[in-house]
Amino acid sequence: MRNFSRRGIFGLGIGAAAALSVAGCSGSGSSASGKVGTNGKTAKSKPIGDGSTAYTGKQPNQPPAPEKLKPGQKPPQFVVFSWDGAGEVGNGLFPRFRKIARDHNASMTFFLSGLYLLPESKKRLYRPPNNPVGASAIGYLTDDHVKETLKNVRAAWLEGHEIGTHFNGHFCDGTGSVEHWTPAQWDSEIEQAMDFVTKWRTNTGFTDLEPLPFDYSKELVGGRTPCLKGQENLLPTARKRGWRYDASSPGGLQVWPTKKQGLWDFPLQSIPFAGLSSGVLSMDFNILYNQSQNSTKGPPANYPRWRKQATDAYIAGFQRAYETNRAPLFIGNHFEQWNGGIYMDAVEEAIKHIGDEKHKDVRMVSFRQLCDWLDAQDPQVLADLRRAGVGQQFTGRG
Repeated sequence: MRNFSRRGIFGLGIGAAAALSVAGCSGSGSSASGKVGTNGKTAKSKPIGDGSTAYTGKQPNQPPAPEKLKPGQKPPQFVVFSWDGAGEVGNGLFPRFRKIARDHNASMTFFLSGLYLLPESKKRLYRPPNNPVGASAIGYLTDDHVKETLKNVRAAWLEGHEIGTHFNGHFCDGTGSVEHWTPAQWDSEIEQAMDFVTKWRTNTGFTDLEPLPFDYSKELVGGRTPCLKGQENLLPTARKRGWRYDASSPGGLQVWPTKKQGLWDFPLQSIPFAGLSSGVLSMDFNILYNQSQNSTKGPPANYPRWRKQATDAYIAGFQRAYETNRAPLFIGNHFEQWNGGIYMDAVEEAIKHIGDEKHKDVRMVSFRQLCDWLDAQDPQVLADLRRAGVGQQFTGRG
């Protein structure tokens, strides 16, 4: 998004200690007032609270109930594209990738920053842990951009995508960094993020927009922390709140996931990257860092080469998993035009490649949908899957 602080943001190769995330179950849905279209049927909307959100029934455009793998059976290839911040600031990237998802039968996870639904005039409603009232390391959106974000979040959910959280102020540095927050402070941050989503009508005064068509207290089951920091103290709070997963780990590998403190741990992963033996973290900003360091406006003459390098990295990560252990691939992104928008083009090309009909049994899903599949499997089957390391063939039970 706009006006974020880049202090403390180091897009590192995978061997480094941390890398970051700046600024979180698919098809089409109706946005008719008070009703939601699902296969020709309608469900009446039941307002929640001040009417910022509403219960509209079961989320449309979801995959069939997960099937259990048999011992030794080859699993599907899951790929999760996720977006940090998930605000629409007039660059058209949110609707662009909703359309790409529709075109390629993909579901995604949008990690919404709560502050993107809070007008700057009301910023003193935000009380960030260990930081001044109203402070934020990312910019508040204009009223028009708040409206566009609301419209896109609503449409995304109706199209079958997941709405997670990227929390609020995105503090990565100093004593106020999320790295130092206690479980109780994380609880406060989550509660405030939920308030900004469920009370946007009161906080903005907007009367010309439809409610978000979900109960956020039930929809919210996972998130990604700012700069991939603070997971250890977040997890106890997330577990108490009934969350199902967390996507905040840096430096993961392309192997089948495990649980951490009772939640599925979905890390960004090391993927092959030309010129870097250790690989690069599977996030657009980390690829950018390895190409232009902290600059988001490198020499335009380099853009074609960098675009291909980014595209090749995503595709190489997919192909390695698809042809070997079938470990889920996790890719993190931001709605940004860094280096002329080449990373957005790279993501689009990767989705087209992954969605090609020659790739059998590939499923582009949200994190929530992946949780559904994993939870439906026999524990021994999952244990067998985890026996295959990076680039190793899955051979079934040994």
